[in-house]
Amino acid sequence: MVIVGLTGSIGMGKSRAAAMLREMGVPVYDADAAVHALQARGGEALPGIEAAFPGTVREGVLDRQALGARVFGDKAALRRLEAIVHPLVHRKQRAFLRRAAGRRARLVVLDIPLLFEGLGERRVDATLVVSAPAFLQWRRVMARPGMTAEKLRGILRQQVPDAIKRRRATFVLATGLGIAPTRAALRRAIADLVQRRGRFWPANPWREKFTARLARERRR
Repeated sequence: MVIVGLTGSIGMGKSRAAAMLREMGVPVYDADAAVHALQARGGEALPGIEAAFPGTVREGVLDRQALGARVFGDKAALRRLEAIVHPLVHRKQRAFLRRAAGRRARLVVLDIPLLFEGLGERRVDATLVVSAPAFLQWRRVMARPGMTAEKLRGILRQQVPDAIKRRRATFVLATGLGIAPTRAALRRAIADLVQRRGRFWPANPWREKFTARLARERRR
């Protein structure tokens, strides 16, 4: 089974690309959705978050604004939050891969916004990076409710630059030309990827432990 990492900076069109892949019948794991589920009412991550950041969970509901204020710009606080959430997300990811393998899927996609930032590219067979011109990226993101130029600059500082992602990608998916060209490029990428041989499933637990340790060291 070939495992592909889908990623891209904010506003580059990754969510739309993931939706297209699902329409094409490709199983897609959404890391952001997994995080939201873990942090929803009754989510597995809430006890750990409240213990590390008292007052951020009220009556069983996560106060996302309060949590964001505690971790934004504070690398140590962000690492504490990641240490709580990431192992739970990874467990859900492994369950997704097991289900896909059980259905004999030839290709699966892991939709992970911070794939390169967390050394996730070392756990996939190929990477697909969505990209668009900077002016279009800014136009898309600034149209979101509550977004400011200062906030966007802060988000971009925490992400690997688009130019570096494109250099490191197996495939670069340009999303600035419209839906039809994007869909056609995705189909070409899939046609190539399904011919490859997967290296990471079944999983090698020793490799995973080593990669996880490297990711923790990079975040320090």
